[in-house]
This record gives sequence, C-alpha cells and structure tokens, in this order.
Amino acid sequence: MKIRMITDSASDLLSPHRPEVTVLPMTITFGEEQFRDGVDLTHRQFYEKLIEGEELPTTSQIAPAQFEEAFRDAVEAGESVVAVVLSSKLSGTYQSACIAAEEFPGKVFVVDSANATIGERILVERGLELMDQGLDAAAVAAKLDGEKADIRLVALLDTLEYLKRGGRVSASVALVGGLLAIKPVVAVQDGEVVVLGKARGSKNGNNLLVQEIQKTGVDFSRPYKLGYAGLNDSLLQKYIADSAALWEGHADCLPTGTVGGTIGTHVGPGAIAVAFFRKR
Repeated sequence: MKIRMITDSASDLLSPHRPEVTVLPMTITFGEEQFRDGVDLTHRQFYEKLIEGEELPTTSQIAPAQFEEAFRDAVEAGESVVAVVLSSKLSGTYQSACIAAEEFPGKVFVVDSANATIGERILVERGLELMDQGLDAAAVAAKLDGEKADIRLVALLDTLEYLKRGGRVSASVALVGGLLAIKPVVAVQDGEVVVLGKARGSKNGNNLLVQEIQKTGVDFSRPYKLGYAGLNDSLLQKYIADSAALWEGHADCLPTGTVGGTIGTHVGPGAIAVAFFRKR
C-alpha cells in the first residue's frame, strides 16, 4: 500500500517537495491579518512583517478537521498515512492529529516529532527514506518514534530582542545583552526550547555552536539540515565557512533552508540553526 506523508508547515518543508508529501499550513496572525503559513505568506514576507511590526505575531495550531480531511483524502485514495507533527510541548497540533486519526484505525499513524522547524523536517525526510526501503506505514512510524530522540537541533541567535518581546527574557537582560553583543545558543530538548549557553560576539557564538555539535557528532547516513532566519543567509554562510572542519569529507554541498514563522517569531532574524541525527 502506498504511503502518504503528512506534516505541518512548522516543519518548514517548502515546495517543491516529493509528491508523497502533504504539508498542512499553520495560521500566522499579524494584528487582524491572518495568513496560511507557506501559502499566503512566504518566509521572506513573514520576516519583512516581523521586522516592520511592533508586536509579535501569533501562530495557531491545525484543527482536527483539517487533519481529518487530509487523512480521509489519502485513505480514500488507497494510501496509508504517516503524520509527523510539531512537538506536543510547543503546540496542540499533535493532539489535533491524534483526534482525527481515531477515525482511521490501522490506516493513520501519528508521530510527535518532539521537535520543530528543520529538526521536524529531517524526521519527515527520514520517514521518506524508510518508505523508500519498503517499510509499511506502521513500521515507518515505529522507527521514527524510536529514532527521533537522536535528533539534535541547535541554533545561534543574533539578538535577544525577540525573546524579550515574547516575555522569555527581561528588558534589562536584553539591553545588557545587546550592549555586550551576547549571542545565545539554544536547542530543542525533550520537545522544548532551552538555552544552552551565551557567547560574546558572533565568532564566539559560532564556536559555541560547533562545540555543541561536536559533543555528539553528526550521523551523516541520516538526514541533516542547516537553516537561517531572516532575509538573507549571510550569517549562515559565515558559520559554514567557520565550521568547515565539521563537514569536510562528509558533504560536498550542505543542504540549507529557511526557518519559518513558528520558531522565527521567537528567535527573530539573523538566527542560524543546525539539525542532525546524533551518532549512536
């Protein structure tokens, strides 16, 4: 039986993508304006609005009805479904998917990615690899549930401003951080965003990011991805040049992409991120 891979737009999986994949859009609200992430609002347009605006946008979880419609379309087309969704600790989207899946026992399997943005994306890509190996939907979902704990998503933020706006750090901490050029390194651990450390200046920030990656090492046999938040990838390209030793001999061309609104709301432009499966 053919498998349909369904994910939400928090995975930052943009078109064009494989035809077996369906991406359901989250809703992003700026003031009184609502947009479907990746449909009515590109990542670039999101950051233009974020930079221009005074208030942070909000994101809304995908409703059970949206999942049910997508699941039904797949099942009626003779497909089984593996749904990989945003961390249940960051959104109610996983619960929505589980509610909808109850209508299709044995046909739809939901996986809590315990991650977001490119960390969620590489779990989707891993699912596609397993599909290509001939595993059925139940086996793919089970393997992803077992392997998701291997995913590391670490990011270097350019500013504390958006953490301040979101109430995650105080105004005084953000002010001092700005004056001292403090660059926080954050990660997704156990499905939640945590601060791993803070560095003074971009060079020290890049070094701290490299150190966090070296702690576990990268399993290059499974998907990995680098991402950036904002209007251009100049900071990411500098990081790639500074961390060449990590990738040398393993990758001729590093896969890169943009970090969208779900995480971009909180980290702001200028952040860079690396997602990979750790070495076992």
